[in-house]
Amino acid sequence: MGAEFLFMDDNARPHRANIVDECLQSEDITRMDWPAYSPDLNPIEHVWDMLDRRIAARQPPPTCLPELRRALLDEWCNIPQDQIDNLILQHA
Repeated sequence: MGAEFLFMDDNARPHRANIVDECLQSEDITRMDWPAYSPDLNPIEHVWDMLDRRIAARQPPPTCLPELRRALLDEWCNIPQDQIDNLILQHA
């Protein structure tokens, strides 16, 4: 990931379990400071929303798990990187 890599989570209880903390420490992964109860600050939530809308707009819609998987991968790859970058900049 590189020297500047930071791990970001949303302070959910499962993410703060001792075993998670121990694993992150053992791998020397730095966790980003994150205000409690602030999922709206997380740019990935907006990316998930974009992905959800793209899947919902597909015609015909996916009808089984393998189709959904392919559709998710296709749509994820088709989200322009500059849109994701803008979301990150807006929430920085």
